[in-house]
Amino acid sequence: MQTSESRYITLDAMRGFAVMGILAMNIIGFAMPEWAYITPAAYGGETFADRMAWLFSFVFIDGKMRGLFSLLFGASLILITERASSNGESAAHVHYRRMAWLAVFGLVHYFFIWYGDILFLYAMAGMVAFQFRDWAPARLVKWALIIFGLGLVFWGLQFGGLQILQYMATQPDASADLVRQYNDVKASPGFNFDIPAQVDLHRGPYAQTVADKLTDWPALFGLTVMSIAETLPLMMVGMAMNKSGFILGLWSPADYRRWAWRLVPAGLIATGLLALWMIVSQYDAITALAIFFFWGAIPRLMLTIGYAAVLILLTARFGGSPLMSRVAAAGRAAFTNYLGTSIIMTTLFYGYGFGLFGEISRLGLWAYVLMMWGVMLSWSQPWLQHYRYGPLEWLWRSLARGQMQPMRR
Repeated sequence: MQTSESRYITLDAMRGFAVMGILAMNIIGFAMPEWAYITPAAYGGETFADRMAWLFSFVFIDGKMRGLFSLLFGASLILITERASSNGESAAHVHYRRMAWLAVFGLVHYFFIWYGDILFLYAMAGMVAFQFRDWAPARLVKWALIIFGLGLVFWGLQFGGLQILQYMATQPDASADLVRQYNDVKASPGFNFDIPAQVDLHRGPYAQTVADKLTDWPALFGLTVMSIAETLPLMMVGMAMNKSGFILGLWSPADYRRWAWRLVPAGLIATGLLALWMIVSQYDAITALAIFFFWGAIPRLMLTIGYAAVLILLTARFGGSPLMSRVAAAGRAAFTNYLGTSIIMTTLFYGYGFGLFGEISRLGLWAYVLMMWGVMLSWSQPWLQHYRYGPLEWLWRSLARGQMQPMRR
């Protein structure tokens, strides 16, 4: 479904849903210590209501919105490079300038605003994904699954090995050497929640939070390496979805319903079983990490693609409604909404702003999510009625093009 302005409302609306949905998980990172995102046992899981809030987010949201962003990034890569070629420009020149500036935005975001950045990761993965732009859809999907599978093997060996060690070391007849190894793992910095220090850091002055990230700069590159085996394949699937017409809304409603029924119920059941495993383990840290990186990867992939099919059906059904138009506008300004959310939320929760870090329950954080959704839906459409791009979209485009782009309509 394409508008008169050569934009696909399907892409815009899906991007709008994704930028809104990703806040529902990022809010934990904004408002609580980092480990709270992995397990409610670390922080914010004291009450039944908070655990239910965790359960809802874990089953329906966690990782799926980020996955949609990755699909859309790959789909947009094809659109932008094809447009550049049709205009007589070098697709490589246009793409790599965009990725270079996206990496700069990501570095600024990570070091000076919020540590939960995905822009640098997307820039790095996007540079690799460009090499596959001429591949046929079937080849893109095939190699995406191969790369995804290699990532699963890596995480399975690491966290599956930890789970085996945990099981063997907690048996009544466990050897002293196994118990020592297990205790060493639990006492390592990687499994230290360090909640008081995290709370003090984020309630402190701005210079303190920046200095901490500058000191721990390798963490950004470690996160990129850890995430690329999932992000790059999703971008490649998004490229295939563009070439096949899937993500552009060009398939029949019956096809989208078929894919939704194939993937969403099974993905939700599998994710629900993983949530039950977490609960039975009493939100154990090793179990939580294994689920996050390994066991949850395939259900997350299923739901990401299944959600895409559902959202395309919703867009086709309600594309002309006022609410869907506002969601699509939020998607057109997704870059501004994403970075703007980080600025607003860190101002609310960090010590240099209102200092609410660690003060709001998981359930209570939904009030802030709904508030920010209201902001996104309120400003994006009126702005885009007068301007061609969101503010940061315009800045990114101007920097990548090397000249000021026309802004007013």
